[in-house]
Amino acid sequence: MPSFESFYQEYPCSYNSPLSCDRPFQTAQQIKGAKFCLECGFPATLPQEAEIKGNQGTYQIASFLGVRGLGRLYSGIQLKDKQPVIIKEYLLPNRCFNESETQKRKDTFKRVGGVSLADSRIQNFRLVESKEAIADDKGERCYLITKGIDSSQTLGKYIIEKGAMTSADVREVLNQSLQTLQFLHTQKLRFPSNQIQLGITHGNISLESTLIKVENNQKFSIYFCDLAIWENLFIPPIIAQPAPVRPEQDLESLGLVAFYLWVGRTTNLSSNQPLDPRDNQQWPDTDSHLKQFIYRLIGLETPFENAEAARQALLQLPKEEHSNSSVRSPASQESEKRFPMPFLLLVILALLLLGGGIWYWLLGRKTDSPNQYIEWSKLLRNFSEVSNVPSGQFTYTGETESTWSYVLSLKVDKSSLGELLTIPKPDAAATFNYKPVVSSDANNPIKSVEEFQTSKKDFAITSLVNNITDKLDKKQFAYDGLFVFVAFNQSGSSLANDIGGQISLDQLRKIYTGKITNWQQINSKLPSLKIQPFAPTEPEAIIKFQEIVLKDDPQDKAIFDSTVKKMKTGDTQIKIRSETLEGSGIISFGIISKTWKQCAGYPLAIVDGNKPASQPLFQLRYHRSITLSDDFCQHDNSYYVDVPTFKSYPLGYPIFVVYPRDTSRPPAGLTFAAMLTTQQGQCLLSKVGLVALQPMPPDVINSYACKSVP
Repeated sequence: MPSFESFYQEYPCSYNSPLSCDRPFQTAQQIKGAKFCLECGFPATLPQEAEIKGNQGTYQIASFLGVRGLGRLYSGIQLKDKQPVIIKEYLLPNRCFNESETQKRKDTFKRVGGVSLADSRIQNFRLVESKEAIADDKGERCYLITKGIDSSQTLGKYIIEKGAMTSADVREVLNQSLQTLQFLHTQKLRFPSNQIQLGITHGNISLESTLIKVENNQKFSIYFCDLAIWENLFIPPIIAQPAPVRPEQDLESLGLVAFYLWVGRTTNLSSNQPLDPRDNQQWPDTDSHLKQFIYRLIGLETPFENAEAARQALLQLPKEEHSNSSVRSPASQESEKRFPMPFLLLVILALLLLGGGIWYWLLGRKTDSPNQYIEWSKLLRNFSEVSNVPSGQFTYTGETESTWSYVLSLKVDKSSLGELLTIPKPDAAATFNYKPVVSSDANNPIKSVEEFQTSKKDFAITSLVNNITDKLDKKQFAYDGLFVFVAFNQSGSSLANDIGGQISLDQLRKIYTGKITNWQQINSKLPSLKIQPFAPTEPEAIIKFQEIVLKDDPQDKAIFDSTVKKMKTGDTQIKIRSETLEGSGIISFGIISKTWKQCAGYPLAIVDGNKPASQPLFQLRYHRSITLSDDFCQHDNSYYVDVPTFKSYPLGYPIFVVYPRDTSRPPAGLTFAAMLTTQQGQCLLSKVGLVALQPMPPDVINSYACKSVP
């Protein structure tokens, strides 16, 4: 961006910078109602208690804060609810912009001033949130209303006040910034005009457009603001307009910001010229790995393909070297005064060992709760620790087309789950053989229960326990659930993208009972596209869907049974893949184990009433819910179901071992359930698409084998 000194030359400011000059502010203070600077005629600052009316409400100025980028900042409140806001005032002074240019830029500003997620989710990606973009109909001012970030300042002001950052802090700035850039570059975003766009470049990354919020414990958060798409609208037409920025140029700009933060200044002290990162003399010598990384960001060496690749490389960097450095933050200097370094390292090591977490620490697992894995730690570790296992050959059952029948065929550590569970504890001489059955009535699959009631089988596994008698007992050993999926294309337009990656239970009910037949009824901005509802062939899955979504309403169930086509989940996925993504109106559902490791259909987040959308399928690398930017085709083994999230997921339900209360029979069912609820059993179940009863530590989630659980 050109220097501010070259802006607004039409105004004879004595400081040659009307925007940052204090005379317009002094004029507003001295003369009530003054509109222009007494010295040069540049627009004066807004007075206290001035009101700005927008479509979302009226905002009142509290105080003038200063200048940032191409606008002036004010603190204020929204009068309706007294909520604090930050108001950025942009100027279109009439000596620099003619009437046509002013109107065009006002119209554009109202369309593009601020972005949000297209699917209306509220997620903190550390982008300053815009509430409203307002253009003064008769004046030469525009206003961007944003939510205030308490105690925040620009990185430029930060290094003036605090000096250079440590290499560790620079790494954290880069980590947060790259995460935000990944969001900006890949998410589907909505502008105030309701126009939706897949990805946007920041285009204006600098020390002045990046904010830092420092907490009391010296931790900080980095926020981006002032995106070029609206900021550059206020560059006077006499100035050469910047060319559109590509995503890789955002990385270059971020690299320069990191370089300046690490050095602690932007100019060469001897020449007073901008610092040149090509000059090795200007770099700190504390962290060669970070230096190499910033070189790549700036483009001085092989550049990164995108923000995600850069962030992954950053997270894999070796730790900084501990060489001498003259550049240290005040916090680190104070820490060294309090504790000698060797003693401090010993204390840290002892604390990490006590918490059982050197591995977690190295991976940066800052979000784990200390009590998160207490229930897990109480479980028996392995099958071998289960006591009182009866000897003998036991036969158990379930429906042929059921979750359990399917997951037993899946491989875990080179063996199928069924093979591992047939003789789970060889020294006990107990064998558990699975013999599935088919019920004559698909709408009432009770034959598996009847089998052990007549002593033909020893126990059964099912999720359908509403009608079991008091002669039977049950023990939950995991959760099962349904994922609803639609066509998805990570790199382009698809149905999943168009509906924002989520759907509500009410919309599902209306779709599967014929009340909604076109996707345009879900999103009016979609082209007319017929909805094709499908259902899987598993009786348990259909019954649970009807129970949860249709509320077991007899009429709705009758419509569902007569109109919804049943098809194996795999065949439905093939059908979606074979159709053009833009034209596929298919929606279906299926058990988790058949829907979580495929890329033909996107598992939608589910909205239940006024509750936030629930998405329990997590990305393993980042330990967060999946998004529409995730590539399921290349990372089909990189996802897991998050237990705490799943417990409030609307389409989840428990799965049980059901066994007779007859004490004259060996307790085979109870013993088998005890096996499944060991750490080894829960680990195995989680690998095949069932959900454990309690959160598991990351090393268990990451491991490929469960035979020897730590």
